[in-house]
Amino acid sequence: MRVHFTTLGCKVNQYETQILSQLFSQSGFDVSDSPEGADIFVVNSCTVTATGDKKTRQSLRRMKREHPGALVALTGCFPQAFPEEAAKITEADVITGSYNRKGLLPAIQKALITGERVIAITPHAKGEAFEPMEAGAFLDRTRAFVKIEDGCDRYCSYCIIPTARGPIRSKPLEELRRELVALAKRGYQEAVLVGINLSSYGRDLGLRLIDAVELACSVDGIRRVRLGSLEPELLTGEDIERMSALPKFCPQFHLSLQSGCDATLQRMNRHYDRAEYRRIVDDLRAHFPGCAITTDVMVGFPGETEEEFAQSLQFVSDIAFAKAHVFAYSVRPGTRAASLPGQVSPTDKEARSARMIAAAGATRRAFLDRQRGLIEEVLFETGRDGVYEGYTKNYTPVRVKSPLPLQGAVRLTEIGDNDGDVCEGVLLEERLTP
Repeated sequence: MRVHFTTLGCKVNQYETQILSQLFSQSGFDVSDSPEGADIFVVNSCTVTATGDKKTRQSLRRMKREHPGALVALTGCFPQAFPEEAAKITEADVITGSYNRKGLLPAIQKALITGERVIAITPHAKGEAFEPMEAGAFLDRTRAFVKIEDGCDRYCSYCIIPTARGPIRSKPLEELRRELVALAKRGYQEAVLVGINLSSYGRDLGLRLIDAVELACSVDGIRRVRLGSLEPELLTGEDIERMSALPKFCPQFHLSLQSGCDATLQRMNRHYDRAEYRRIVDDLRAHFPGCAITTDVMVGFPGETEEEFAQSLQFVSDIAFAKAHVFAYSVRPGTRAASLPGQVSPTDKEARSARMIAAAGATRRAFLDRQRGLIEEVLFETGRDGVYEGYTKNYTPVRVKSPLPLQGAVRLTEIGDNDGDVCEGVLLEERLTP
C-alpha cells in the first residue's frame, strides 16, 4: 500500500516525519512524495497557533474529499494538546499524538484490518524517557536534522507547546553518536541539532547542550555542526567559549527574541530582559566575529502599546539581526495570553508587522552587504541548469553559476552582491582560472 505524508510546523516535526517514513517503509509500505495513488494519508500536525490547527483541518478535509476511499490519519501536536477537539474531526480515520510516534503504524494497521476508527493518544507522563529514533535519510542529501531533545517547561504565556510536547527529555550521547556516524557514512556533511527546547538538552541526563555539540563535532565525516532555535538565557558564557574552540561548529545562532520591550517580555513570561539578551549577543560576537544572529519577533501581543512596539522596533534595529522572522500574535486557546486584556486590533497588527518586517529587512541587507568580498566555504545543497545554491558556515545563502557538478560539494567561494536575500558568488577556483 502507498502512504503519503504531509508535515506542518517545525524542523522537529520534519525529523519525526522522516522517522515515520522509515518505519512504514521498513514494514512494507510504499512511501510516496506524491499524493497521487496513495492509499493512506498522514498529516503530522502543528499546534503552535490556531492558524496551524486550521491548516490541519483543511488538509484532512481536502484529502478525504479528493481521495474518498483512502485512509486518513492525524498525528502530532494538535491531537496531543487537544484530544477532544481532534476526535471531532470525522475526516480522520486514525488519530495519534506527538508522544509514542511509533504507535501510529499499529494504529493504522488496526484500522485497515477492522475498518473501524482508531484513536490512540498516549498521554505524557512525568519522568517519561526520550523516544528512541534515528533518521536514516533525508530529501536533502547534504544536511541532516537530528532531534536530540523533546519537551518544554518554559510556559510562555502565549504557548501551548508544553502541553503538546510534555516534559524535557534528551537523547543519550551514545545514541546520538550512533546516529551521526550512520549519517556520515551515508554522505551527510552537515548535522543540525534540533529540539523543542534545544537549550534544555541534557537536564534529565546530567548533561548540557555543549556536551552534544562537542560529541557531534568529534564524528568523522561530519564537516559542520549547526544548532536549531535557542532560548537565549540558557546559553552560558562557558558554553559559548567551549563552542568557539570547535572548528566544525557553525557560527549561526537563532536566539528567540519575541519582543524587544521588557514590559512585553514580562507579560509573555519570557525569562530574560533586553539587557541580558544584548549581553549574550555581545558575547557571541566577541567569540565568533562575523557570526549570524537570527531570531523570531512577535508583534501585537496583548497589551502592546505603540510605545512598547517602538521599543521593540528600535531593539531589533540596534541588535542588527542577520535575519528575523516577523509574525503577528494570534490567540491560542488554552494559553494564559488568550484571556489577557488589551488584545491588539488586526489593523494595528498588520501595520506593526509591516514596519517590523521593513526594519528586519534593512538589517538583513546590511548583514549580507558585510559578506561582500569574503571568501568562504559554501556547502551547495540544490542545483538546476548550472545554477547552485548553498550556505556558508554562518548561514549566508550563496548562489553561483558553474558548469561543475556542485550539489553536495563544499567549495571556496568569493561572495559578491546580493538582492537582499541571496548573495551572488563565484567559485574561487574559477576566479583564479586564466
